[in-house]
Amino acid sequence: MDTALLNTLSALDARHHIHGNSNPRAVVENGAQVFSRGKGIRVVDEDGKHYIEGLAGLWCASLGFNEERLVEAAEKQMREMPYYHSFFGRAPVPTIKLAARLAEITPEGIEKIFFACSGSEAVDTAIKMIWYYNNATDRPEKKKMISRQNSYHGVTVAGASMTRIPINQEGFDLPIDRFLQVGGSHYYRYGEAGETEEAFVARRAAELEDLIQSEGPDTIAGFFAEPVQGAGGILPPAEGYFEAIQKILRKYDIFFVADEVICGFGRTGNMFGSDTYDLKPDIIIMAKGLSAGYQPISAVGVTGRIFDGIHNLGAQKGAFGHGFTYGGHPVAAAVALEAQNIYQERNIVGHVQTVCRKFQSRLSTLSDHPLVGDTRGIGLLGAVELVADKATKTRFDPSIGLGNKVFEETKRNGLLFRNAGDQLLFSPPLIISEREVKEIFDILENALNKVAETL
Repeated sequence: MDTALLNTLSALDARHHIHGNSNPRAVVENGAQVFSRGKGIRVVDEDGKHYIEGLAGLWCASLGFNEERLVEAAEKQMREMPYYHSFFGRAPVPTIKLAARLAEITPEGIEKIFFACSGSEAVDTAIKMIWYYNNATDRPEKKKMISRQNSYHGVTVAGASMTRIPINQEGFDLPIDRFLQVGGSHYYRYGEAGETEEAFVARRAAELEDLIQSEGPDTIAGFFAEPVQGAGGILPPAEGYFEAIQKILRKYDIFFVADEVICGFGRTGNMFGSDTYDLKPDIIIMAKGLSAGYQPISAVGVTGRIFDGIHNLGAQKGAFGHGFTYGGHPVAAAVALEAQNIYQERNIVGHVQTVCRKFQSRLSTLSDHPLVGDTRGIGLLGAVELVADKATKTRFDPSIGLGNKVFEETKRNGLLFRNAGDQLLFSPPLIISEREVKEIFDILENALNKVAETL
């Protein structure tokens, strides 16, 4: 495609396409960056420039950008049955097969699978299922949901009420009723001066129990948590945090929902973040890596206990009145099923466990950089937090736009990542090699040095 046409597309895109999580004025005034193709862990823009995609798109392109087997799976399914639904007791073949596969590999106790099209839809589905279950079991007041500071659980009305990132709530009249918040689980950012990690965990556990008691245990239905908080800054939990939290949830019979949208399918060095942190969820939410980003699909896995409630009330009312036209779409399911085959055949989890050693080692060495206050991560998740004062953890004045300066410098040198303020977030495709890990951190380190010189 010639440059003139691509430039025209860029201009049209700026005028007619509303971009998610973007500054609308900046896009209209400056245009959008258009990408045309990808290969391995790289994408190529309209000018033919290659970039390492350091966030795997939006955390999801786990098998890179040209996995031919996924393309072939989509084409084959398009020719056999391009669409069918999962309503009225019907379903296409790949959807049934995918449900069975997920029931095998998800954490112990997860037995039944429901399909949707996005992580946000899956979060809303989980909320509705918990409400439905509590109505089925004569607990009509047990409906409130708890999420954590800086959590991300989607952008639908209910999902964004769970999400606790200001930009996703401000201006939208969110959160709505029934949605509560507790503090975050990351010790570096939320620990108080002189507080040990053990004391921090105890304080967070006490905060949760105090909230449950003040609201009334009979009103609290669910607790949602990402094993590692993603969009909020790649925030791993403090040691012992989930052990303490799960005890409280069991004490008050509150459902634990593990949002595995980012952490699932090998990202943390195990198939699920729940495996990494020994979580025992009642519900698990999956998306992104489920199809390696090649098709829009998500899933909600539930225990037999929850399904029994759905089964009983649904039978009483004549139907479980929930579902999506494209939920469990046969093409998406076929691609997701093939992605699972690839994960298994190529031992992608084992590859992550190997290459993440180099990734985490290079990440940790950046802690000594004068601009860096914290580096953190697990598996192929990593974050660099920029601070003005290492001792006090004081952030730079936002008007400086320091994180964006680093991003622009790495972009000039062929590396994309997610800049969340002064938190630099990385989640590369799982197929990344050690050589490519070195390339990422060489570019990043050089960018940090150049930006430091300007200060």
